[in-house]
Amino acid sequence: MVIVTHDSSAALPATLAALAPQLREDDELLIVDNASSDGTPGVARDALPRAQVHETGANLGFAAACNVGAEQTNAPLLLFLNPDAQTAPGCLDALRAAAVAHADWGAWQAFVTLSGGERINTSGGIVHFLGFGWAGECDAVVRSGVDREVAFASGAALVVRREAWSHVDGFDPDYFMYVEDVDLSLRLRLAGYGVGIARAAVVEHDYDFDKGTRKWLLLETNRWRTLLADYPTPLLLAVAPALVATELALLPLAARGGWLREKLLSQGAVIKALPGLLRRRTEVQRLRRTSAGAFASALTAELDSPYLPRPTGALATAFLAQRLYWRAVRRLLGLIA
Repeated sequence: MVIVTHDSSAALPATLAALAPQLREDDELLIVDNASSDGTPGVARDALPRAQVHETGANLGFAAACNVGAEQTNAPLLLFLNPDAQTAPGCLDALRAAAVAHADWGAWQAFVTLSGGERINTSGGIVHFLGFGWAGECDAVVRSGVDREVAFASGAALVVRREAWSHVDGFDPDYFMYVEDVDLSLRLRLAGYGVGIARAAVVEHDYDFDKGTRKWLLLETNRWRTLLADYPTPLLLAVAPALVATELALLPLAARGGWLREKLLSQGAVIKALPGLLRRRTEVQRLRRTSAGAFASALTAELDSPYLPRPTGALATAFLAQRLYWRAVRRLLGLIA
């Protein structure tokens, strides 16, 4: 198990206290600290002495720090848990049971609730065919459910089989923060693994989407990194016109939301990094075992993310037209996949 921390001293003790009674004797727990300034490493050692604490000495970002943790553990199942995510009783056993019940899954997430446990943080990630990803059913009332496959598994409480992790080379360390779980899940699906949610495993997460405009810079840059690397060529070519049109449509939305500068910076960053991104695409697509049509089947044309500003007027009409566009793309992929 790997927990990445950065100035997490306030939240971490409760997380470790919830974990402690669920740990088996041979479980590994590694806390990778990204240069905290609030004494997090010491808090971790005091709260759970059996935990190993690795201090990176720098803020590597979430993805790179997870990779560091994975390299220093040997367990066949890797659990990545946020430092502010508290496991409910029986959560770890339910996550382990999913490994047996779903032998074709390469990764799966717990059912994640918001603080208080009455509303949902994510019941499985949703991915729009234009690359936007968001937490499914966020803020909806918790209700019963069953294990199922999802478009992507949330990094807040994520299990990955060691063999699948090694096969796709883990998280991409260039994703400093955000979208790394979407990218990993899509790469796993591309390589032929299933991705799902273990409904009986429950985690309570102190979640807040709004972390300033810089978040939009990272979200949009990483969305394009994911599109360019993970989408099979037939799918990428089919959605290219919609991607271009969406870039133009997003500009007034970003201006209205106060993150136009970040949107433009993200476009510049992607253009500058394009040669490297194309090299990365070659490596990712080399592992592809899934047809473009099967890969596309997990994507949606519904744009009901609670985090994106709602388009109005002509923009609203354009976004509604995406449903017809996506239906045409699906039919095309069914012929050529």
